[in-house]
Amino acid sequence: MSRGTDISTPNFIDEYRARSSTERIVEKIHAVSTKKITVMEICGTHTHSIAKYGIRGSLPSNITLISGPGCPVCVTATPDIDSVIDFARTRPDVILATFGDMMRVPGTSSTLAEAKADGADVRVVYSPLNVIDFALNEPDKEVLLFAVGFETTAPTVAATIKAAKAKGLKNLSVLALHKLTPPAMRALMDSGNVHIDGFICPGHVTAITGSSAYAFLADEYNTPCVVAGFEPVDLLLGIYMLVKQIEENRREIEIEYSRIVRPEGNRKAQQIVKEVFTPTDALWRGLGTIPDSGLKINKSYLEFDAVRRFDFTRGPTPESRAEPDGCDCGGVLKGVITPPECALFAGVCTPENPVGPCMVSSEGTCAAYYRYKSL
Repeated sequence: MSRGTDISTPNFIDEYRARSSTERIVEKIHAVSTKKITVMEICGTHTHSIAKYGIRGSLPSNITLISGPGCPVCVTATPDIDSVIDFARTRPDVILATFGDMMRVPGTSSTLAEAKADGADVRVVYSPLNVIDFALNEPDKEVLLFAVGFETTAPTVAATIKAAKAKGLKNLSVLALHKLTPPAMRALMDSGNVHIDGFICPGHVTAITGSSAYAFLADEYNTPCVVAGFEPVDLLLGIYMLVKQIEENRREIEIEYSRIVRPEGNRKAQQIVKEVFTPTDALWRGLGTIPDSGLKINKSYLEFDAVRRFDFTRGPTPESRAEPDGCDCGGVLKGVITPPECALFAGVCTPENPVGPCMVSSEGTCAAYYRYKSL
């Protein structure tokens, strides 16, 4: 359940960036904070907002903010990327569609952008539903959607699969590499790699799952969480609520982002995901294989499963590596290191020449640190 706070929440979007509000909340944080704590944000958009608005530097020195595996592009493992690139290069009869950030993510020896430049039919989509048009307009070609994302993306991909079935499409399939956030949070707590005193939870993901999805963190790990929005007032208020919990020895799941998020989440979105997908083990960059942390297409829609249709090879190619030489995206995603602690950061690895996905994606931690100079 969400608890109230003694700081009123603004009503209009401009006020969520008001300096007077942020300064007042920062003062409140300084006033109540006495314990040395480490807080992890588990959302790439939070990571960028923290860097953009200088939130890390405004907090007391006893509060450390670290970033987790909050970027779906970044957590897609190299073996899966290698498999997709190899497929695109060897199947000229197939249109491979994916989201823009995936084009530049390095595999072991290539990217999808390079495969496209070499002649592969790789296309960027802004909505999964775009592939319906591809399949209808080019019935003589197979269309494969390379789908990545967290709980926010899965409902739209599920809706696309349902629409394809309703239209009787026979030339469309989906390679589902979705990731689920709560199992990754459990894996982080179980890993022992980093100490986490509390989580700032992702607003958009939790709008789908509901805040009750994190109840196990309070119940089993004695770790509090606050679901926060993405503007500076949201984030600071979320941090304030979390600090108050820790100072008062409370361990609850609270909602700062109450204008969007409810404890039960979006039941309609949950239902469409449940209708089309079923949980499965998934390989995460840096975290390894996490039980029931991915989604696979269930029996009712197997005709749209790219793994089944193409006997799609999942897993490492003979030359696959976990990370490019010298890259420590895995450490960044686990919160074990910050981007400046990677030997390649801002020297060899830049947004113009990204070595790892954390510098490629618009939600990547390295990209946030580089862009906003959070060194």
